[in-house]
Amino acid sequence: MSEKKVAIITGASRGIGRATAVELAKTGYFIVINYNSNEEAAKETLKLVREAGSDGEIAQFDVVNAEQTSKKIKDIIGRHKKIDVLVNNAGITADGLFMMMGDEEWNSVIDTTLKGFFNVTKLVLREMVKARNGAIVCVSSASGIMPNRGQANYAAAKAGIIGAVRSLSKEVARFGIRVNAVAPGLIETEMTAGTPVAAMTKMIPMERAGKPEEVASVIRFLCSPEASYMTGQVVGINGGLF
Repeated sequence: MSEKKVAIITGASRGIGRATAVELAKTGYFIVINYNSNEEAAKETLKLVREAGSDGEIAQFDVVNAEQTSKKIKDIIGRHKKIDVLVNNAGITADGLFMMMGDEEWNSVIDTTLKGFFNVTKLVLREMVKARNGAIVCVSSASGIMPNRGQANYAAAKAGIIGAVRSLSKEVARFGIRVNAVAPGLIETEMTAGTPVAAMTKMIPMERAGKPEEVASVIRFLCSPEASYMTGQVVGINGGLF
């Protein structure tokens, strides 16, 4: 069995996922970088992981596709024999007024976050239960707690993640597995590009957007032994928004 700690991060080709990959690499994790479509961006994340002093691999699969996800996760577990950390970060937005929202806008956002969580976590969790050890961190959002207009789909998905984390944490705590969530506010990523950031920061007590690295450092803490008595928690990273 490999002595290295192994972490899977979904949606790790950019933004918070990429920053988390680099942060965990600094503490010695072998990083499995999941991506769906942007292979070049995933390779750039791998380059940054190696520059941070660790190693990793890229893994292309769509977390919404159960068959594809199962095949890839089983292959990863077969080769590495264990998974120490899972970070469920994959998520998308498709904003719009609810009355004008189509099925695709609703389903794609819900499925990526919630079906993706189900498909990946179920498989990884079985190995963690066998090992009686593991940490799972899910990336929710401030929108799952204090929703914005025009984001009913995103708010529902991210609120659903919070509910799932709190329920699952109670199921697996006795196996030595911790399940927590982070709820970032306005963070400077590709996902927020094109939004009126300057106007939005007026609502934030710190009067600025956050950086992906500021979220990644909290995720790293939740994965670490220092957070050994934390499970079922939702940590807000929002500049004092709530």
